[in-house]
Amino acid sequence: MTAQEIRETQKKYVLQSWSKQNTLEPIPIQRGENIYLYDYDGNRYADMSSLHVNMNLGYGNQEINRAIRDKLERYAFISEGYADEDRARLAKLIVELMGENMGKVFFTNAGADANENAIKIARMFTGRNKIFSRYRSYHGSSFGAGNLTGEPRRFPLEPGIPGFVKFMDPYVYRDNLPFETERECTDFYLRRLEEQINYENPDNIAAIILETVTGTNGVIIPPEGYLPGVRALCDKYGILMVCDEVMAGWCRTGKMFAFQHFGVQPDIVTFAKGVTCGYVQLGGVCVSKKIAAYFDDHVLSCGLTYNGHPLACAAGVACVQYYLDHDIAGHTARVGQVLGELLEDIKEKHPCVGDVRCIGLFSAVELVRDKTTRQPLVPYGRDPEGMMGKVLALLKAKRFMTFAHENMVLVAPPLIITEEQLREELAKLDEVLTVVDAMIL
Repeated sequence: MTAQEIRETQKKYVLQSWSKQNTLEPIPIQRGENIYLYDYDGNRYADMSSLHVNMNLGYGNQEINRAIRDKLERYAFISEGYADEDRARLAKLIVELMGENMGKVFFTNAGADANENAIKIARMFTGRNKIFSRYRSYHGSSFGAGNLTGEPRRFPLEPGIPGFVKFMDPYVYRDNLPFETERECTDFYLRRLEEQINYENPDNIAAIILETVTGTNGVIIPPEGYLPGVRALCDKYGILMVCDEVMAGWCRTGKMFAFQHFGVQPDIVTFAKGVTCGYVQLGGVCVSKKIAAYFDDHVLSCGLTYNGHPLACAAGVACVQYYLDHDIAGHTARVGQVLGELLEDIKEKHPCVGDVRCIGLFSAVELVRDKTTRQPLVPYGRDPEGMMGKVLALLKAKRFMTFAHENMVLVAPPLIITEEQLREELAKLDEVLTVVDAMIL
């Protein structure tokens, strides 16, 4: 097929997520290499969002490719009722990397069903039914994960499932609280959360689930002491702490898992995306030793045809080993420091940039109409003038490929990006924001 035939056939027969179908003009991609994608005319596009923040090791990683090919020579699939070497090896690696209190892994196909099964496990283990999650969170769009989600992508699922309770994300920039320190903000947020726990009856609450670092809703980094405070509340009331590391995990923040920045140990951790970098899809739920032991004598009422798929687990072993062998977490931390500095310069320079937030190679640029009032470039949940679409179109014209959500532009490139590549691409963002400045003035 020609490039045009590929584009037109996809437009005719494929429903594309989160889009009005008649506005789509997908770029036919011939190949990928390193952090770049190439179309059929040889044009090069820099992937500055790691697609869905999952292509952590970029394109053409030969270690992962070879692991998949080698597995295919043995078999493509066996169910989890049979023992598989790569499934066993990957689970062991994950448990050891998560921390000494973790016990076992339940594999899933992706992040949404990881969060769905985390809910089920928490309810079975505690005998409680309520699940707390945050506004501005995204945990998936399937029915259970969508009810966890706290932003407009949950609206098509409403009215939702009973027992899902929302609380506010600690969004220091947007809340603009009258406190002098982050710690004072944290104390305020924790007091409000504890108040809500008591209003909902703590004896009915199975789990509090949160994105360790809020992802597509703005890379909202928890303020000082917040996650330890949530951990303390969970311990006080017998509630499980569940960290959704689907996006923030696997070296994205400069550590293997984001919760390791904050001195906490969750009871359950969900993961996906970077465990295989999309070479074969895989997700999972890692549970504490205490939870794992409970299911020695109680039925784990969870199951998926393809959970722990052998090809995915082979890719996962190769991927995780690559992170370790090449110190990807260390590289991410070092290059992420450069990203943070460049973004701070951009914030200082451009009237349209209200805030930038960066941890490792996980960052967001928050666009505003007025820096003083912090009025967002687009209203929450709406974009009546198509402003964010215009921003993305300007970036696409420079072959800087990313996505936006609300008034945020995400910058989360593959973790193998070099400082030179990063500076080359951030210069393009700088140029586009100069145009945006003119649009709001």
